[in-house]
Amino acid sequence: MTKNTYTDIDLHEALKLKNEANSVLVDVRETWEFEEFNEGGINIPLSEIRDKRNLLTSYKNIVVICTNGVRSKVAAMDYCRVPEWLDKSIFHVKGGIIESA
Repeated sequence: MTKNTYTDIDLHEALKLKNEANSVLVDVRETWEFEEFNEGGINIPLSEIRDKRNLLTSYKNIVVICTNGVRSKVAAMDYCRVPEWLDKSIFHVKGGIIESA
């Protein structure tokens, strides 16, 4: 079975990419964390990423972010396993939001 792979990028690259057409920033932290502080994009907590995949089908570039890069890496790996998404580019923000702190 062919599988997609994700690309590690830094926060600066992610913020630039999220403004491009067909790109989305997905914050996989819990809702309260997102409400406290975020870099924009949409909030889909890690526990809901499979249930809410349909929110991302129209995008070509999916950028996944969390606090320190742990949860977002899990989400990026999961998104790479979606057979219908082989044509999508998956990006993971290595180091997460706190990289910029």
